[in-house]
Amino acid sequence: MIRLPIKVTPNAKKTEIIGWEGEGGKVLRVRLNAPPVDGKANQELVRFLAKRLGLSKSAVTIARGEKSRDKVLEIAVEWGEEELRRKLGD
Repeated sequence: MIRLPIKVTPNAKKTEIIGWEGEGGKVLRVRLNAPPVDGKANQELVRFLAKRLGLSKSAVTIARGEKSRDKVLEIAVEWGEEELRRKLGD
């Protein structure tokens, strides 16, 4: 299980990964083409990252920050953080 800090920007023109930021590049920055209403942005985030990582949506869960732009995701995988960063475009 990997815990991944994320900062999201909802209501973007398209869903995309912007890059890594923060101290030591530990926070993934993501733009979402979904409004922050009724959990739509959270659903889009889980769908997008699961697809990008080649996982089922149930393998990606929001552990903290459901109503915040700053989130922590738990990703159920056997591989490590280096492989995660490679798949997300480090």
